[in-house]
Amino acid sequence: MFRGPILFTVIFCVSYVGVAAALRIGLRRNFVDIPNDRSLHSDPIPHGAGLIIALVCLAAYLPISFLALNTFSWGYFAGACLIVLVSYLDDMFKVGFKFRLLVHSIAAVLLILDLDTWHGITMLGNLQMGNWAYILTFIWIVWMINAYNFMDGIDGLAGLQAVTAGLSWLLLGRMLQMPALYLLGGVIASASMAFLVQNWQPAKIFMGDVGATFLGYTFAALPLLARHMASKDWDLLPIAAVLFIWFFLFDSSITLLRRLLRGVNVFAPHREHLFQRLIASGLSHRRVTVIYGVLSSVLSISVLVSVLYREEIGMAMLPVVVVLTVVLVAICWRRGVLFEPV
Repeated sequence: MFRGPILFTVIFCVSYVGVAAALRIGLRRNFVDIPNDRSLHSDPIPHGAGLIIALVCLAAYLPISFLALNTFSWGYFAGACLIVLVSYLDDMFKVGFKFRLLVHSIAAVLLILDLDTWHGITMLGNLQMGNWAYILTFIWIVWMINAYNFMDGIDGLAGLQAVTAGLSWLLLGRMLQMPALYLLGGVIASASMAFLVQNWQPAKIFMGDVGATFLGYTFAALPLLARHMASKDWDLLPIAAVLFIWFFLFDSSITLLRRLLRGVNVFAPHREHLFQRLIASGLSHRRVTVIYGVLSSVLSISVLVSVLYREEIGMAMLPVVVVLTVVLVAICWRRGVLFEPV
C-alpha cells in the first residue's frame, strides 16, 4: 500500500492529460453537447471526457487485480467494457434507451454470475434475503448505472461525488486491510479529480454518459468485488456502498417516485431532480455541487468512523443519515423547490 501515492499521482497526471486531449479533440471535431430545453448550460461544451476516466480505471484495474491474487473479476471487466462501449456510442451517435437498458441488464447479469449477490444486510438485524438477493442485486446494479447518469447534470457534481466515494473506498480498504480495494478506490478518486479540475464551474468539458454510467456501474460493483477480497467484515460492504453514494440515490429515487405518483412518463426528459430545481431557483452550479459534496463527505466520514471504532455500520448510522437528508430537504424547502417544479 505504501506505493499507492505514487500510483495515484501517475493516474492523476495521465487522466489530466487525457481529459485535456479530449477537450482539444472535441473542439476540433465539434463533439459538443448542444443545449436543449432541459439543459442547465447555455453554451455548447465538449463531452465524452468520461471515456478517459473509464479507460484509465480499467487499465489500472488489470494489474491491480492480477497482482492481488484472486481479485480479478471477468464479470466486472466484461460488464464495464459493455457499459463503456454502448455509452460512448450514445454520446457520439445516440442509442435508443431500450437497447441501452438491455446492455445495462446484461452487464448486471455478468457481474452476478461471476461475483454472486448481496446475501444479507447486517444493519437490519442480519437480514438474509434468500432468492430475493438475485433480484435486489440486479436492481441495485441497473439502478446505480442510471441514477449516477441522471445526476450528471451540472458542473462538478458527478466528478466531486466520484472523488468523495473513491476516497471513502480507499480509506475503507485501508481499515479492512484490503490492498486491492485501497488501490481501486484511489485510482477512481485520482482519475475523477483530474476530470473535476477541468469540469468545475465554468466547465470546459463534460463527462458524458460514458463516464457517468461507468462510475455508476463501478460503485455498484465495488461491494461485490470487495467481498471477495475481504477476510472479515464483508457483510458491512453493501451498506457502505449505499451510504457512500447516498445523496445521488436519494435525489434520483425521490424524483422517480414523485413522477410515478403524478402519472408522468418517467422515461421522458425533465428538470425535476432536486439539484436541477436548486439551480433553477438561482443557486450557482458551484454552490449546489458544494452542498452535495459536503453532505456526502460528512456521511462518508461518519461511516468510516463507525467502522474504525465499532467495526460495523449499525443502526447508530440511521440518525446521521436522517439528519443529513433532512438538511438537503430543508435547503430545497427554503428555496421553494421541494414540491412544485420551478
